[in-house]
Amino acid sequence: MDKATVIAKLSEKFADALSLQEDEHGEITGSVNREQIMDVLRFAKEDKELQFIFLTDITAVHYPDQQKDFAVVYHVHSWVHKIRMRLKVFLEKSDLNIPSATALWNGANWMERETYDFFGVNFKGHPDLRRILNMDSMEVFPMRKEYPLEDPNRVDKEDKYFGR
Repeated sequence: MDKATVIAKLSEKFADALSLQEDEHGEITGSVNREQIMDVLRFAKEDKELQFIFLTDITAVHYPDQQKDFAVVYHVHSWVHKIRMRLKVFLEKSDLNIPSATALWNGANWMERETYDFFGVNFKGHPDLRRILNMDSMEVFPMRKEYPLEDPNRVDKEDKYFGR
């Protein structure tokens, strides 16, 4: 099976919810609406021809200048056909809720917890959605671009500490 066949099969099955293409790096990439993401992932995984059985990663991206400022990104891999696919679900900051993929892949558990921890995406149906790397008392989501990269109050970078 080649990439064009994968794109055609998924596009035919989910014509109203999915837009796919091959990107400049040769990877299948596209966007899906939130309501259909679990159906698309389930079909891609369980279909006997496609066999996207490996979930490589779940993460998010913050696009602060767009109307839908967050994208939840799924990377899946078909070991059988040696094909990777990237699916994005775009969300607005006011509604960062999306279904959990833990019913399809046990490994989604920690990936979703990390995405929640750093971006604040709420994975509905997740068995234990809580912070995984940051302190539980932390009130911000540090990978959002609304926060500065460095603490402006840091003094260890001042010239006087380096003899300048």
